[in-house]
Amino acid sequence: MPRATSDRFGRAHQPSAKATSSKSNGESSSSAARNPIFNTERFGQHILKNPSIAQDIVDKANLRPTDKVLEVGPGTGNLTVRILEKAKHCTAVEMDPRMAAELTKRVQGKPEQRRLEIIIGDFVKAELPYFDVCISNTPYQISSPLVFRLLSHRPLFRVAILMFQREFALRLVAHPGSALWSRLSANVQLYAKVDHVMNVGKNNFRPPPNVESSVVRIVPLDPPPPVKFEEFDGLTRIVFSRRNKTVHASFQAKGVTEMLEKNWRTWCAEQNKTIEDGVTMKRKIEGILNDTGYSESRAAKMDVNDLLKLLAAFHDEGIHYA
Repeated sequence: MPRATSDRFGRAHQPSAKATSSKSNGESSSSAARNPIFNTERFGQHILKNPSIAQDIVDKANLRPTDKVLEVGPGTGNLTVRILEKAKHCTAVEMDPRMAAELTKRVQGKPEQRRLEIIIGDFVKAELPYFDVCISNTPYQISSPLVFRLLSHRPLFRVAILMFQREFALRLVAHPGSALWSRLSANVQLYAKVDHVMNVGKNNFRPPPNVESSVVRIVPLDPPPPVKFEEFDGLTRIVFSRRNKTVHASFQAKGVTEMLEKNWRTWCAEQNKTIEDGVTMKRKIEGILNDTGYSESRAAKMDVNDLLKLLAAFHDEGIHYA
């Protein structure tokens, strides 16, 4: 089952440096200091201020009157109020209690108040309710954990419309052979169809981030492929460690042979298989790579089906990655 495969604070998702300009979008720095609601640096959050962009994002979800929506990082609710116009219910997960209080005030005394639930806490650790659709202006720090948390959620949701740092978004939708095709691309596309929806410039946020953003659409494959994510992720971790080197070279990396041999011996013990004398893991790996024809392949050009075929060949020999 999918899980987060990178640290929460990866280099690509660091929050921008605190704005120091004296004026930004018509407001002085002293004014921003007096309004702590918008001091979002602590959680790496940037408030989407452009109403037309907010409406476009919600429209891309094609919400139904019966939908229950999960929103991650609602901030002051610029997406939330539009979600509540179309959906039956919205659960918003917000890390910052100040933002949650601002969102509560925004719907207080209105009919929408009864259809909004706010969970204050860390999305990665929160207990998630049932939801049909996820919409998120994602805080940079949880981009990768958010994607894999969603893909591991059961029952499956229908669609997710998510905004990320542009480089991260482009890695999600990358194709084999492109410069951005990576372990992240393969791991996500194993479980979902991912499309690029729109670009969003930095000036549409308050405070403006140091990077551009993009919105992607993620539709989980239903049913999901019958492969353990830990196994697939174990393989991609090895072959993408040197994506432009041959697969054979990647398996020569320090510790790989030893790890696979340990897993193989454990599997043999569990299956009551006798280990023949003279069998070495290095020879078994080379035999599998040669038999499948992937020995001289490069991860940079291998698609998900190639990776699944290679994984299946290892499993046929009792060699596992988790």
